[in-house]
Amino acid sequence: MRLKTLLGDYPGTLPLKRGEVVSSKVKLDFADVKVPHTAFKRVVRDLEFDLAELAIMTFLLAREHGKPLLLLPVVLTARFQHPYLVYNAARGPLAPQDLAGKRIAIRSWSVTTAVWLRDVLEQDCGVKPTTVGWVTFEEPHVAEVRDPPHAERAPAGKDPLGMLMEGEVDAAVLGGEPPSDPRIKPVFADPAAAAEAWRAKHGTIQINHMVVVKESAAEAAPEVLRVLAESKRLAGLAPEVMPVGAQAVASALQAAIDCAHRQGLVSRPVVAKSLLAL
Repeated sequence: MRLKTLLGDYPGTLPLKRGEVVSSKVKLDFADVKVPHTAFKRVVRDLEFDLAELAIMTFLLAREHGKPLLLLPVVLTARFQHPYLVYNAARGPLAPQDLAGKRIAIRSWSVTTAVWLRDVLEQDCGVKPTTVGWVTFEEPHVAEVRDPPHAERAPAGKDPLGMLMEGEVDAAVLGGEPPSDPRIKPVFADPAAAAEAWRAKHGTIQINHMVVVKESAAEAAPEVLRVLAESKRLAGLAPEVMPVGAQAVASALQAAIDCAHRQGLVSRPVVAKSLLAL
C-alpha cells in the first residue's frame, strides 16, 4: 500500500525518512513540505494525504465536522505552552490574572498553542476566554470553524508581534521562540514553574502534533505504527520523547480532548481510544 505522507523532520522520524526503516507492507511517499503546519489545511480540507502529521486541536475539530481521519497513537511534538504568551514590558507589568478585559493576539482561534493557553488561563488563573478580546490573523484550518463573537480579525498587513510592540494588543501568543528583544517578557513570570505546576496537577503533557490516517487507509495503521516505533528506537529516544502506543499517549490525549470540550471546540467529551485507528 502506497501512502501519500506528510511528516516533519524530527529525531524520531528521521531514521524512517532516511530509509533506515523499511516495510514490505507499506510505502510512504513523503511530500516535499519543509514546515508541516503550512500544509495542515491540505490535510483536513482537501484530504490530500493518506498519512499526516497534524496538530491535535485541528484533528479534534476535523473529527467534530465529520472528516474521515483517525489518530495513530504517536505524539510527534509536545511542549508546555506557558512561555509563548508574552507582553511588552516597556508598557508596564502584566500578570496572567490581569488579562481579563485585555486584547491578546493569536495566529488563529483554533491554533493548538492558543487553545491550551486559553484553558490554562481559565483553569489556573480564573480568566475566562469570553472576558478577553482575541485578535486573529488567519482562518482556522478546518473550513467549517468560525471565530467566536469575542474574537476579531486583525487588519490586513498586521502581525502579532508588530501589534504587540505598537500597543495595539496587550499580549500575544507567539508560536516560535520569542524574539530576543528584552522588552518581550512571558506573561507567566516563571513559565517553567507554571508548567511544572500544570504537570503536577494533570499528570501528563500538552500535545502539539500527532499522526493521523485517512479512514480509507486505516488497514495500514498497524504497520505504520510499527515503523514509527522502530524509527524512534533507532534514534535512541527516551520513553517520554515521541510517545508511541495507546497506553503511552492515553492520558495526554484525554487531557487535550477535555481541554477542547471545555472551550466548545468539540460538542461532547469522547474517550481517547475511540479516536484511534488501532
